[in-house]
Amino acid sequence: MQLKQTHKYDDIIHVKHHISPRRAGMPMIDRAAQFSPFAALTGYEDVIEETGRWTESATELTESSKEALNEKFRILAEHYRETPQITVTYFAPDRLKNGGSYVTVTARIKRVDEYAQVLRLMDGREIPMQSVYSIESHLFVEK
Repeated sequence: MQLKQTHKYDDIIHVKHHISPRRAGMPMIDRAAQFSPFAALTGYEDVIEETGRWTESATELTESSKEALNEKFRILAEHYRETPQITVTYFAPDRLKNGGSYVTVTARIKRVDEYAQVLRLMDGREIPMQSVYSIESHLFVEK
C-alpha cells in the first residue's frame, strides 16, 4: 500500500511563529509543567502512608492486675461524688486498622457506670473499663 501525498498544510508550514508584542511569552518551566506526568493512582501514596503507620497490640493483664483494677473501680464507685482526679492509661483501638495505642489521661471522674462498664470523665470522655490498663489517684494511697 502506498501513502497518498497531500499538500493540505503547504500554505502554513513555513510561516514564522507568531510572537505577541503585548504579552510576554510563557517561561519554559511553565511550558514544561503542562506536560508533566499526572498521578494515575490517586490516593496511592495515602494508602502506603497509612499502611506504614505504626500501631501496637493490647497487652493482656494478669489475674492479679485485673483484681487490683477491679478494687480501684470499686473505690472510685464509692467516691465518685467527690469528683476525684485520676490518671488512667487505657488502650484506644485504631479506627482504620488492627491495633491501637495506649493513651494516658488525667481528669476528674464524673461517674463509674458499672452497668455500661465505662468510666465517665468530667471532660466528656467515656473510657471502657475493659480497655483500662492502669489507674492512679490519691484515693488509692495505702495508709
